[in-house]
Amino acid sequence: LSICGKLCYAIGGAPNQVAGSAAAFFLQIYLLDIAHITPFHASLVLFIGKASGAVTDPVAGFFISKSKWTKIGRLMPWMLACTPFTVVSYFFMWYLPPFVSGRVAWYLTFYCLFQALTTLFQVPYSALTMFLSTDQMERDSATAYRMTMEVLGTLIGAALQGQIVASAHVSHHCTVNPPVNATDSWHDTPSFPDPSDPLSHQVIYMIAAGVIGGVYLLGIVILFLGVKEKDDPYALNSDRAIPFCKGLGLTMKHGPYVKLTASFLLISTAVQLEQSNFVLFCTHAAGLRNHFQYLVVTILVSAAVSIPFWQKFLQRFGKKCAACGISWMIPFAVMLVTIPNLILAYFVAFVSGLSIAASLLLPWSMLPDVVDNFRLQNPHGKGHETIFYSSYVFFTKMSAGIGLGISAAGLEFTGYKPGICRQSNDVILTLKILIGAVPAVLILVGLFILLFYPITEESRKETKLALEVLR
Repeated sequence: LSICGKLCYAIGGAPNQVAGSAAAFFLQIYLLDIAHITPFHASLVLFIGKASGAVTDPVAGFFISKSKWTKIGRLMPWMLACTPFTVVSYFFMWYLPPFVSGRVAWYLTFYCLFQALTTLFQVPYSALTMFLSTDQMERDSATAYRMTMEVLGTLIGAALQGQIVASAHVSHHCTVNPPVNATDSWHDTPSFPDPSDPLSHQVIYMIAAGVIGGVYLLGIVILFLGVKEKDDPYALNSDRAIPFCKGLGLTMKHGPYVKLTASFLLISTAVQLEQSNFVLFCTHAAGLRNHFQYLVVTILVSAAVSIPFWQKFLQRFGKKCAACGISWMIPFAVMLVTIPNLILAYFVAFVSGLSIAASLLLPWSMLPDVVDNFRLQNPHGKGHETIFYSSYVFFTKMSAGIGLGISAAGLEFTGYKPGICRQSNDVILTLKILIGAVPAVLILVGLFILLFYPITEESRKETKLALEVLR
């Protein structure tokens, strides 16, 4: 694989991360403080939206596995077809409709559409890794390029969205430390400006959505022009495509896949909880209202620059050993919750970026090894790649949706009020738990499950040699 080909492949996946990052960091606070829907309804939107994307994964895997080869490949037509509709659904997801009573249905509709359409892109795009090369080292290298660009995409999305919409969440009359003689009425003072202002939140958020929509179109053009999809040159004419339902049953019984998926669905849920509640935590619980966009950028810059480090680390010490880096964020997140200091917040953001980079790179680097292991045990079947990738994304999205839904419901239960300068102590405690304790437990349990993951560096080499013999 040429460097140019790897770069074009990596850039193609960045727009999904740009949009996903903007939604992960800002959609919850947008729904609560700008659209003014209740935390309970926000939890419904987030959970049902994630669930719709998760349900689309096996459906997309089923239809893609049935697709025939075309002049531009079997996976590329799906990515090209869904991109324009994804841009439209993303734009309307940030639009503030003039009516109030139907806003929940509006955001639910377009968030579900966006999640389903990004799935139709993500499943073939992630499975494309298996059709770039049959060499493990080449695929690992392409995956490292992809993860670097996806983290950069996450950085661009959060930075663009954060810089454009920051003014919508900065209240000039809300001080970090309220006066000692402040009354309860101060707590109930709305922090959002008059919506009749021509430069209101609606315009600001729509500008951000338009910019990110343009990034989507640019990314798919680069992917289409720079990447050539290749069928497995070693497949035999006698090989038959595994039926989707049968293949799904086989993947659910495949030990390495089950352990990898169980581990990283917990870890990805922890990362999603950190992302979705971080801005709320900085705004309402840590007194960092004017710094949240810079803290988000710090996290993502740290993650982007550390991807090459993790790639070298896993090549030298193994992928299971590199997974220990995910746990680095736990003690520092707990420190931030207990000691909300500005300097400490930036340090925690830097360390969290290192851990997030490891959590993003490792599952996508380990999944091709699982697919190779399955191929070795089922040497005369083909077409199982999309089944593995679609079901993996299904489980991680579903777990993240449940986690986000529960976190938003927790804010509703403890009395979160949109737009006020200071939330109640119960809400602040809930945000601290969602940022500190819950992700820590999820990460530790996920890493414990990963201890039983059976594919080691030695078994990878044995699988590679065995597949070469078969070919």
